[in-house]
Amino acid sequence: MRAVIAGSDEDGLGRALESEGVELTTIDGVASRPALEDAAIIDADLFVLMDVGQATAIAVAKDLNPEVRVVVYDENSIPEFARSQADLILDPDLLDAATVAEELAA
Repeated sequence: MRAVIAGSDEDGLGRALESEGVELTTIDGVASRPALEDAAIIDADLFVLMDVGQATAIAVAKDLNPEVRVVVYDENSIPEFARSQADLILDPDLLDAATVAEELAA
């Protein structure tokens, strides 16, 4: 499984995904179209957004890879326009990174 992560990974979800055997690419900075292309979103199974301030990246990721599963992992609310494009929206205060990684990698 391949995953692309965008946003600050303060909760350690990236490390947890790697420990579950997920091949991980991290986008530093803004998850723009060129950044998503460079991160090989086209070949990714999973796009994890950890900063709802970059919610427009969801539409771009889905445009580049309609089959990518989108997970939002942030304590803040996702904007309405992006909510319907996300497959799963999780709050790190409610589910820890290890549990989320285990479920996503299964």
